Amino acid sequence: QVQLVESGGGSVQSGGSLRLSCAVSGNPFRGYSMGWFRQAPGKEREGVALITVGDSTRYSSSVAGRFTISRDHGKNTLYLQMNSLKPEDTAMYYCAAREGWSWQFNPSDFGYWGQGTQVTVSS
Repeated sequence: QVQLVESGGGSVQSGGSLRLSCAVSGNPFRGYSMGWFRQAPGKEREGVALITVGDSTRYSSSVAGRFTISRDHGKNTLYLQMNSLKPEDTAMYYCAAREGWSWQFNPSDFGYWGQGTQVTVSS
């Protein structure tokens, strides 16, 4: 049973930084691609960052250059470092996992999800 537990969300002013964490249990971790997705009220869930098997990374155009996805294989933890935050980054952030390689920001490709952590950026 794969379990994902996010933490690190909160409220921050525009221009600030947050680091989200996602603790992963119940899977081999190395054999999984993982991603961070977000969903704002009234909007569809969108992908913001991916890290594949082999640790290649991909970012959406809205966060490229500001967010960094990484993972610590020893701690089975996924991270999202978010810098230069903007009010439009306000959303519930979810980590997700899928077995094997993935390069698409398609939520339906990911079978495992955390419960989400709220990020609120004020202007």
